[in-house]
Amino acid sequence: MRDRFDPLDIALCLAFFTRLPLPHFDFRDRALADAIWAAPVAGLAVAVIASAAYAITTWLGPPIGPAAALALAAAMLTTGCLHEDGLSDVADGFGGGSTRERKLEIMRDSRIGSYGTAALVISLLLRWSALAALAGPAQVFAAFIAAHCASRALPGALMHVLPPARAEGLSASAGTVSQESALLGAAIGAMSLLILGLGPALAALVLLVLLLAGFGALCRRQIGGQTGDTAGALQQLGEIIVLLVAAASFS
Repeated sequence: MRDRFDPLDIALCLAFFTRLPLPHFDFRDRALADAIWAAPVAGLAVAVIASAAYAITTWLGPPIGPAAALALAAAMLTTGCLHEDGLSDVADGFGGGSTRERKLEIMRDSRIGSYGTAALVISLLLRWSALAALAGPAQVFAAFIAAHCASRALPGALMHVLPPARAEGLSASAGTVSQESALLGAAIGAMSLLILGLGPALAALVLLVLLLAGFGALCRRQIGGQTGDTAGALQQLGEIIVLLVAAASFS
């Protein structure tokens, strides 16, 4: 039986969820589902890079608006827009497909449609406006830590509660996420919210649980399960929620 929680899981999640240059690791055929508990740790790396981009930009003199935009760009470059791609695919599939099979077909198509474009624009506007409402680098750092870590606990939970919608594809090949792995990831994500303060952390936690339940029900109804795209879309929605809570609590 494989180790439930291997330190190499952190490296595996960094390799999968980011474009960071990493040394070669022997993952011993460990599946992504085994390592998914460490996804919030990969989110921590993204948060630090995005926060550094914001801090450097504001130190050089530009106003908050451009600094927020460049911080988002840094995060997206770090992840290769992995989760944004999932959000656009889900929006196109759920919005444009009339049957389960057609929705999955659209989600697999690399082209982006009007629903996907609109979803990306709204996502970027919400995240940018939340960051622009924060007072400075310290608040942005806290917001990024909470948002990027906590939101990355959601895909593992979704993969645990819902079966893959396809017999093949990223989600099916990732394997089955155990209850222990899902819970550990959730615990790490929940602890990251405390950087916002107890009240905002509890508010964000409740909203994230409601998001997971609602989005999971939507996925089950639309396509009968989950895919890699739905996991990415869920991360994006979670990130937006936490950033909005941070903006509301710090203003």
